[in-house]
Amino acid sequence: MAFEDKEAELGLLLTRMQNEPQDLHEIYQRIRQTLNELKAYGMPLPADLLQFERDLEAEFAAEQADADRRARLDSVLASRARKP
Repeated sequence: MAFEDKEAELGLLLTRMQNEPQDLHEIYQRIRQTLNELKAYGMPLPADLLQFERDLEAEFAAEQADADRRARLDSVLASRARKP
């Protein structure tokens, strides 16, 4: 496995991320997998991709927190709102 091959794979995944925003989570998982493969083989990891991975992880965590908060709000509204 050559670093150039993995770098090309990452480039394709990043292009897909731009062009297919509906599949972000799936693509993100593939990016993480590819970066982990590079780490396992002791290959150098580009700093910008490491930061990108951390930023995406934070983004998805924020989305989950927003979804959890929305579910709590909806629950209270459903249980306490006056019914007509």
